Amino acid sequence: MFTSASLEIMDAVVGWLLEPVIAGLLALVALAIWELGLLVGEGIGGVRRAEAHLGAGGLAGRARRRIDRADLLARIGPMLGLMGTLIPLGPGLAALSRSELDVLAEAVTVAFNTTVLGLFAGILGFVIGRMRRRWYDAAMERLEEAAA
Repeated sequence: MFTSASLEIMDAVVGWLLEPVIAGLLALVALAIWELGLLVGEGIGGVRRAEAHLGAGGLAGRARRRIDRADLLARIGPMLGLMGTLIPLGPGLAALSRSELDVLAEAVTVAFNTTVLGLFAGILGFVIGRMRRRWYDAAMERLEEAAA
């Protein structure tokens, strides 16, 4: 079914993915922390100021962009975390068959760390997105009531 060449190619490609996945996770965590700071600003009056200065069209555009970024965090973070979990487990299990427990321990450590980072970014993205939806929906309702 599979030739050894195709398995080696697949193994090499998957192995190359670990570093970009880890870099992506770290970037997502940094973005999540940035978005958390923006959320604090929105919560202490940023949405009200935007409501007053941007109007309905501008506010809707800002809301859409900011909620989309939070949704990206909520979805992509756990996906990258899962990739970071599965990628090192293949070589780790192979090392277990050769009784190389130190290699297995390192693989499991990387797997757990990437899982936690992915879930952390996803949780922050989910919470940020829910709060933004609530705040921007309320602001749009206020603008609609004022226009009526």
